[in-house]
Amino acid sequence: MALTIYVYTCACTNTVRGHHTATCKLRSQMALYQLNRAVTVLTLLTIFLTSSPLSARASAASAAAKSLHFSLFQHETINKTAYIIVEGIPGTGVVSQTTTPFGTLYAYQDPMTVSANRSSKVVGVVEGTSVSTSFDGLQSISIAKITLDLKRHKGSVSVVGGTHNTKPSEHPVVGGTGDFLFVQGTVTSSPVDLRGLTVTYRIKFDLYWPPYVIKS
Repeated sequence: MALTIYVYTCACTNTVRGHHTATCKLRSQMALYQLNRAVTVLTLLTIFLTSSPLSARASAASAAAKSLHFSLFQHETINKTAYIIVEGIPGTGVVSQTTTPFGTLYAYQDPMTVSANRSSKVVGVVEGTSVSTSFDGLQSISIAKITLDLKRHKGSVSVVGGTHNTKPSEHPVVGGTGDFLFVQGTVTSSPVDLRGLTVTYRIKFDLYWPPYVIKS
């Protein structure tokens, strides 16, 4: 809002009388009135902006914004919780336990536990698929839905992104359900044990709720 303040400079001197003196006084009064009016409007505008419901909602939303950080462990057993659906075309890499041929389509439904021990408490399941996209067989594009049953949070988190078979891989969160509705952030998968038929990954969650989400 633009406020224009008119300030009049009186050119009359003490020797001026009659009409000119009256005009000078009138202009001075108008200038003072405009100044007082501008100060009043600015004061009211400040009070409105700092006490309006919109400002209160914004402050409440900012206070309600939160984040959640924790780790679980994914256990994947070939031909039990994970299967190769389509064999790929062998590339330049050597086919091994940690590599899959280019174009390999893979699907899995793996349990998630609270520790690296397979017999520890199961608190989630990850369902997904991946396609090998590198000729050395070490990288793929993955899509997954992670269903969680935690003490204070229940629902699912969906992720998509690139995965490296032997290195940590960060996947952006693209959505959520239940207590994870509107959630944002990343899910990072890191190999823990790649030996044997069952391999273990540490899954680190860095989740953030946007400020406009106010949980009841």
